[in-house]
Amino acid sequence: MELTASDFTQNLHLLLLVALGLALVVIEGAKKSRAPISYWTAVVGLFVALVLTFFSLEPKGPTFQGMMQSGGFASYFTVVFLLASLMTVLLSRSYLERMEMHYGEFYALVVFAALGMILMASALDLIIVFLGIELMSLCLYVLAGFFRKTLVSNESAVKYFLLGAFATGFLLYGITLVYGATGTTSIEALRERMSLHTGDALFLIGAAMLVVAFAFKAAAVPFHMWAPDVYEGAPTVVTAFMSTGAKAAAFSVFITVLMGSSEFSHDGLNGVLALIAAASMVLGNITAIVQSNLKRMLAYSSIAHAGYMLSGVAAANTEGHTGILYYVVAYAFMNLGALGIISMMEHKEGKGLTFDDYAGLGTRRPALAAMMALFMFSLAGIPPFAGFFGKYYVFLAAIKADLIWLVIVGVLTSLVSVYYYLRLVVVMYFQTGEAEVAEQPSPAALAAVGIAAVLVIQLGLFPSIVVNLAQRLY
Repeated sequence: MELTASDFTQNLHLLLLVALGLALVVIEGAKKSRAPISYWTAVVGLFVALVLTFFSLEPKGPTFQGMMQSGGFASYFTVVFLLASLMTVLLSRSYLERMEMHYGEFYALVVFAALGMILMASALDLIIVFLGIELMSLCLYVLAGFFRKTLVSNESAVKYFLLGAFATGFLLYGITLVYGATGTTSIEALRERMSLHTGDALFLIGAAMLVVAFAFKAAAVPFHMWAPDVYEGAPTVVTAFMSTGAKAAAFSVFITVLMGSSEFSHDGLNGVLALIAAASMVLGNITAIVQSNLKRMLAYSSIAHAGYMLSGVAAANTEGHTGILYYVVAYAFMNLGALGIISMMEHKEGKGLTFDDYAGLGTRRPALAAMMALFMFSLAGIPPFAGFFGKYYVFLAAIKADLIWLVIVGVLTSLVSVYYYLRLVVVMYFQTGEAEVAEQPSPAALAAVGIAAVLVIQLGLFPSIVVNLAQRLY
């Protein structure tokens, strides 16, 4: 492969993340008890990478001999991943110190996971998709079990690893069958040859296996079994990172591989994706009602939101592209903010994770309660917050694709979700209790949650900021 200087200049943010991750490993390996140095190194490195990415937003086209893309769509998702990573790091230090598990390798794992997510969004070849998914997944397996002295954390890591390995098998075998049918793993070449293979059983079986693997990463029904246990058992800041960054990465691949060609948008595939979307919305929202643990409730909520975003994938039109690109940004800030507050409330002994633990929070901590209520309203899809417009755009795409029944399912299940989201608001403001944060939140953690709250409002009041950007870059 012949590499040029432009391949590297157009991917400076990617190279910086590689150097940052390796530097964090060296810092931690040089001497123990250097977690604070790793923390600040990660914060500065991720911020610089974010700034570099903003300079590469305008479309630049393929790099590395057509294996990856730079700018445009890839940079859009890279901004999402870096923001999620940076906010996770800001939330993590005080949380890990309180749990007596503040080790520098945590930040290296977050950086390498973000690198895997960026590879997924930048991929123009199925091999790069595989490398990105595996790099992200291996880091998340370790992060899920980061509290190695806690049984539930170990259990979540083992479940995620075993089921993740199973999904990897589907991905690899699917790539193999697609290659056998088409003779290429290039996504661009697949788009050109798609119409020649839509009736090829070998190709369709391979494509179905790819859908299974991507749906697993997105935690969509019926490949969602891992999500509730893993989200509950993992450290709360890791849950926030997984439920936002990993989900956004999965949908970046959905868009790149399945929505990149109009030839692949036929009734059979769209019908399957629509059924998966409907099942995810129904199961996620109904099961979330009976949860008493907030992390499990948000896990099932995450399954439901995967269904909403899949509505845009099933629509397979321009509005669907725009809707998903808007939704991943809105959902990232909503969920990161909510789980960020939960991480502040969580005590080392496990208190602070149930609805009852939030009774009276509106009186004792009015600012935190107000931000949590804001995130709950937005997740429920109540205007004028970002969550409302996320659902509006994906449902609009489904309507234009004549998937009226899917929109009806989405609206009805959204009404169901209002119950369990607003249940927390009622507990915070209308029940008496002794709700209290585990300790005074750090300024960095408060800043991360505050920024998320401001952006949820901003994106709700001015959705055109993201929509116009998404339309220009895709």
